[in-house]
Amino acid sequence: MSRQALGKGLDALLKQTQEVLNTPTESLQAPAGSSVQKIALDKIIPNRYQPRRVFDEEKLQELAQSIQEHGLTQPIVAVYDAGLDKYEIVVGERRFRASQLAGLTEIDVLVHKALTDKQMCALALIENIQREDLNPIETALGYRNLMNKFEISQTDLAGYCGKSKAAVSNSLRLLDLPEHIQDALQDGTISEGHGRALLMLTDNTKKEILFQRMKKSKISVRQAEEAARALLMPSGKEKLPKPPEVSSFENDLQAALGTKVEVRYGKKMSKGSLIIQYNSLEELDNIASRLKNKLL
Repeated sequence: MSRQALGKGLDALLKQTQEVLNTPTESLQAPAGSSVQKIALDKIIPNRYQPRRVFDEEKLQELAQSIQEHGLTQPIVAVYDAGLDKYEIVVGERRFRASQLAGLTEIDVLVHKALTDKQMCALALIENIQREDLNPIETALGYRNLMNKFEISQTDLAGYCGKSKAAVSNSLRLLDLPEHIQDALQDGTISEGHGRALLMLTDNTKKEILFQRMKKSKISVRQAEEAARALLMPSGKEKLPKPPEVSSFENDLQAALGTKVEVRYGKKMSKGSLIIQYNSLEELDNIASRLKNKLL
């Protein structure tokens, strides 16, 4: 499914949302299909698709103090749910929570008349990602949620979020880490770079050893990568994981030829060998036939 599958209106919604977030309330012109209203806080509910899981209490208190002194300078964005008779937040849950802490009873809200669930999900995720407002696991879960809901590729999603495909792929791989390490990524005990270093290790025992060292010694990402390589090399049995694009190529060729395929290369990957395995002359003839059909 192409990027267009996200809906022609989403680009406009993203642009409108950014304009709202960058425009003081008194200067805001409500986009078509929306209006700025004073809404009681008890009529507002969080976005069910909110990718953020962790709200820093200290930063919320700082924002609440700023709101007490200067007011809410930018409205949140919401959509009215007639069934619940509530306004569901699309963008701005931090400002909503801080307004509660500041003791406000009502705030300015840009109310969209109608948004689909997919548009709400996309707006909540992309706005947070573009502001770099999420921790690594929240971002990865948001990517996965959006890909599943829209049935789009990593390439299309990367384009919408203004990220490279490699960045999206590396982010999603963090979800392969054990839950307690994901928790450490969420609370900031380790960084995304540390998480990628841990992914170099396929042995869970070695992974845990390095994770504990990260927590105890506060080593840099570069030191973590060097430590991961050191844990890989002594036994000679465990190899560095292949880049995703190499593994993908091997899988595609294996599917096309019906046999095991392996790409071998040196440190710089500029030279190497393509190994195609066969177990009988009949299988070799079959592979040769498939290759001829592909080439001719």
